Amino acid sequence: MDIDSTITLNNGVEMPRFGLGVWQAKAGSEVRDSVRWALEAGYRLIDTARVYDNEEDVGRILREGSAPREQVFVTTKLWNGDQGYASTSKALDASLRRLGLEYVDLYLMHWPVEGKRLESWRAMEKLLAAGKTRAIGVSNFLERHLDELLGSAEVMPAVNQVEFSPFLYQRDLLEFCRERGIQLEAYSPLTRGRRLDDATLVAVAARYGKSPAQVLIRWALQHDLVVIPKSVTRERVRANADVFDFTLGRDDMDALDALDESRHFAWDPTEAP
Repeated sequence: MDIDSTITLNNGVEMPRFGLGVWQAKAGSEVRDSVRWALEAGYRLIDTARVYDNEEDVGRILREGSAPREQVFVTTKLWNGDQGYASTSKALDASLRRLGLEYVDLYLMHWPVEGKRLESWRAMEKLLAAGKTRAIGVSNFLERHLDELLGSAEVMPAVNQVEFSPFLYQRDLLEFCRERGIQLEAYSPLTRGRRLDDATLVAVAARYGKSPAQVLIRWALQHDLVVIPKSVTRERVRANADVFDFTLGRDDMDALDALDESRHFAWDPTEAP
């Protein structure tokens, strides 16, 4: 496994295992620099969203050509206020205009909005057939949301992007998705910095000569997740990619697995009907 490693999604599309998330990266120079540094460091997956308000700046850097478009896997997302059959299509068209792209590689439903998610999915299936996205998936969906969707979907979601770390080890959801061929993707894998000083994590990191952040990323990769850590500093963007020269041993993986607190540091869909 290296920075160029990919996972084959259930529709045959190759998705990089490692990339850059830009949630809370400010529009303007902050997100532009972050994306530029990531591409320079070899990242080939960039994850943005309508609600992040930085699609335009992400697209600007993608069009600079530091990496060929066909080599960069671009994800954006359908926001809650845009859900609905007709509005979903308009929302992706608007995202494509902001990005300055003809298509995205993955379009995700950002949240399981009650009463709208099934019609939104029908529209996403049409967008997939029209070639405006190469794959479609969901975000923040739990097992019950996926069960409902799969009851009417013609196209199986390719990806479910959720918060995931040793401190939110959603073991049952991971197994649910594996059994159905849905790739789980981890956002906020670094706990938004809230648990980087955990004693067990720090001790594991010291054994490998790595940082706690690097250990968290490697843990997720070894659970066969796609991982999208976010950083807006050049050194950390590079450091986050320096996770392919070591492997966590079984005992250390078990120790990290045991840190689960069922703790969300970002959005919590537990109560989403």
